[in-house]
Amino acid sequence: MEENVDHRVPVLIVGGSLVGLSTSLFLARQGIRHMLVEKHSAISEHPRGRGINVRTMELYRSAGLEESIRQAASVLAENNGILQAGSLTGDDDRWLLKDVDAGGALARWSPTTWCLCSQNAVEPVLMSHARTHGADLRFSTELMSFDQDATGVTAVVKNRDTGDHSTIRADYLIAADGPRSPVREQLRIGRQGRGALFHNVSVTFRSEQLVDVVGDRRFIVCYLTRPEADGALLPVDNQRMWVFHLPWHPEQGETLEDFTPARCTEHIRRAIGAPNLDIEITGKAPWHATELVAEQYSRGRVFITGDAAHEMSPTGAFGSNTGIQDAHNLAWKLALVLNGSADRGLLDTYESERLPVAQETSERASARSAEHSHPGYAVPVAPGGRRQGGLLPVIMGYGYSSGAVLGAPPQRPVVPEGMYLTGDPGTRAPHLWVNKSGDRISTLDLYELSFVLLSSEGTPWRDAANRVAERLAIRLDAYTIGTGPQADLTVEKGADWAQMHGTTTEGALLVRPDGFVAWRTSAAEPDPETVLYDIMTALLRPTMTPAGPAASVGDEH
Repeated sequence: MEENVDHRVPVLIVGGSLVGLSTSLFLARQGIRHMLVEKHSAISEHPRGRGINVRTMELYRSAGLEESIRQAASVLAENNGILQAGSLTGDDDRWLLKDVDAGGALARWSPTTWCLCSQNAVEPVLMSHARTHGADLRFSTELMSFDQDATGVTAVVKNRDTGDHSTIRADYLIAADGPRSPVREQLRIGRQGRGALFHNVSVTFRSEQLVDVVGDRRFIVCYLTRPEADGALLPVDNQRMWVFHLPWHPEQGETLEDFTPARCTEHIRRAIGAPNLDIEITGKAPWHATELVAEQYSRGRVFITGDAAHEMSPTGAFGSNTGIQDAHNLAWKLALVLNGSADRGLLDTYESERLPVAQETSERASARSAEHSHPGYAVPVAPGGRRQGGLLPVIMGYGYSSGAVLGAPPQRPVVPEGMYLTGDPGTRAPHLWVNKSGDRISTLDLYELSFVLLSSEGTPWRDAANRVAERLAIRLDAYTIGTGPQADLTVEKGADWAQMHGTTTEGALLVRPDGFVAWRTSAAEPDPETVLYDIMTALLRPTMTPAGPAASVGDEH
């Protein structure tokens, strides 16, 4: 088999949409050579998947993309909030959410904020940056089959332009191949959840007059609730280009072909409340709101991510963001394994960390769709029932109780009721503005390519970390924080970094490449090098847990 291999790469990514391209970017940033194959000839031009939440923007910020993405999103920079109305010409409109970041409250938690940018605008940015860092992206290339063994995965792909087949040998395969994932199906990984929730047809159209009807209401989405013509209106450029989601009921025999330009035009006019509105239909695409989460995230050397791992209701844009965060979680762990810094057991923590997050988030997404009366979703909110009022805990307050963390409470809820980013192991590390070599940065900007140890100036932790990095032959960055000239990072206005991170000036905080706290101590240690050596060994060399046909094989890297 090896003699007939055309390409050898450490990682093969299947799927070149938002999550697949993000996976490619994150691996490229880690210096991991890989190939991405995508059966379509190019990225989709249909506007979709528009909400990038603050946690995902933190990841893109650390990867150097924040400015590029905001430039791509500039046309919708002023759109904010979620509107609901019987029609846009009546007087019954109300804001379900007036401001995603009311009063700039996010500044307490993060150096960045959310961004409204359509998937078709984000993907070119991801492609460009991934290729700049050496990614091999191949469109019009379809995965035909794959097999795995103890040492890797052998895949056969087809060039859809020429019909030529080639064989790729990879150490690992990552499937970001969508909700009907052929890879997941071949692995026979089941899914659990409530299944199909509702169906919509997404219609793109051009209108010169609609901007006057909308007026100064700069919404992200407007839910229009007339029983005979409900739907969701989304601006593309706030001027001429728009998207409308029409309810679709295939269970009643409706087909996509039933949504003719005439039917769509009439429905949109009635929903908006403007019977003579100029409308030119430019495209349509079906989409299905589903709540399903895979029972496993890997089998042997094959991993699934994004929609292949979980489908969620679109309300809140949780699905795409969860998928991007899946990709980041997996990428840094693969990098450590592939460069020999960690055993393969570290990869088992991808599932133990990310699967519970997807389960909780998918339930919250469905509940939010019910609260917002999403078109086509006729599930009433129970009187007196729990409302999904807090977005931030779902978006960035979630935590890991098991996985590549030490000292996390085992019974802690995946998503807390409030925001508690105070340095607890298993939670995203706190954001603090500091000065580093004359530059003002967030502590979150330190976390991407390695584990990072934070401690106070004058303590032995930094030197201990440097010695441990040498002993283990790993990268471990260490910084001292304080107000004096000997500190690597100086705080602003006398801020108490230790208190913010739940430790003391004698203690230390170990943060993972994804910005989550791996371990924390409040005490001074007589032998900090031994303590830190044991901690890093426990994190990077965990006992392997069987997870599939090839999982019992020892470490080959």
